[in-house]
Amino acid sequence: MAQSQDRGLLSIGVFLVVLVISIILYEPLHLVPDWWLIPPLILALYGCWTMVLAGMRVSNPHKYERGPFGTFAWGLLLIAIGGAWFTYSIEPLYSLATILLVLGVLAIATALRKK
Repeated sequence: MAQSQDRGLLSIGVFLVVLVISIILYEPLHLVPDWWLIPPLILALYGCWTMVLAGMRVSNPHKYERGPFGTFAWGLLLIAIGGAWFTYSIEPLYSLATILLVLGVLAIATALRKK
């Protein structure tokens, strides 16, 4: 139970760090062109953290929690949604390509998963 609480606290800390990184990329560095592109950037970066959590769950799984593959899939989908939203401002076709790429990677990962 203590490890689950530690992961929750760690996730809150990572979310705050992702929020700060997204704001810094927008305001001082001007790498994000518009303020309304901050939420998809936060979503995509938090999806990366979710995939890291999946790696942590492989080494120490719990009986009644979501498995590492399910956590990995959610992280990949968060990255797909955030990336598609972000690239929609550049070209809508890139947004579609991003979603199709992530769905293809998820299908390959599902096919190669060991039981």
